[in-house]
Amino acid sequence: MNNSSWLKQLHQHRAIAVIRTPVLEIGWQMANAVWQGGIRLIEITWNSDCPGSLVSQLRTDFPDCWIGAGTLLTLDQMEQAIASGAQFLVSPHTNPGLIQRANQAGIPVIPGAFSPTEIVTAWQAGADCVKVFPIATLGGATYIKNLQGPLGQIPLIPTGGVTFENTQALIESGAVAVGLAGDFFPKFLMETQAWSTITQRTQQFTQKLLYRS
Repeated sequence: MNNSSWLKQLHQHRAIAVIRTPVLEIGWQMANAVWQGGIRLIEITWNSDCPGSLVSQLRTDFPDCWIGAGTLLTLDQMEQAIASGAQFLVSPHTNPGLIQRANQAGIPVIPGAFSPTEIVTAWQAGADCVKVFPIATLGGATYIKNLQGPLGQIPLIPTGGVTFENTQALIESGAVAVGLAGDFFPKFLMETQAWSTITQRTQQFTQKLLYRS
C-alpha cells in the first residue's frame, strides 16, 4: 500500500483502536467488538499474547479492516510483524533502521516521537506518519496545534492519553488521526467481557467522530 492510500484511510476513519491483550482469544473478541462498532483501523501491540497469530487471524476474519502491529522495539519484532501480514507498523520511538526496513517492505510505518526534533528526525528518515506520544504529557490538542505552523506537512497521530472526549479537539487541531485503547476497552467492561456494550460505545464514538470530521 502506498503512502497516499494509507493517508486516505486515516482521513476516512480517523481512529486506530489499539489492542493489548494477555490472551489471544480475548484479543479477537476485542477486535470484533470495535469492528462491529465501525472501527476499521486496528493495531495489535507486540507485547500481546501471540501477536503474530492474532494479526494473521484478524487479516482473514476482517478483510475490510487495516490490521497493524504496534509496540515494535526491535528489528526482529518488525520482521515478525511483516511476516504475520501487518498492514502498518508502529513503534513508540524513532529508530531509523526500523523505518528503513518498513520502507523496504512497502508497509506504512509510524514511529513515535516526543519533541519537534524527534518528529522531524522520524519524518526525514522516511516515516509515513509520526506518532506523537504521550500526548497527555505534552499538552494535548494545544501541542498539536502549535506544531502545525512549522511542521504542518507531517501527518501526526497522537496517542497516550487520547479519549473519546478529546479526540475531536485533537483532529481539529491538525492530527490526521488518533490512536486510543482505554476508552474502547474500559476495565469495568473488560472484567465482565461486555462485548455488546463495548460495541455500542464504539458505535456512538465513531458516528460522532465521522459526522464531525
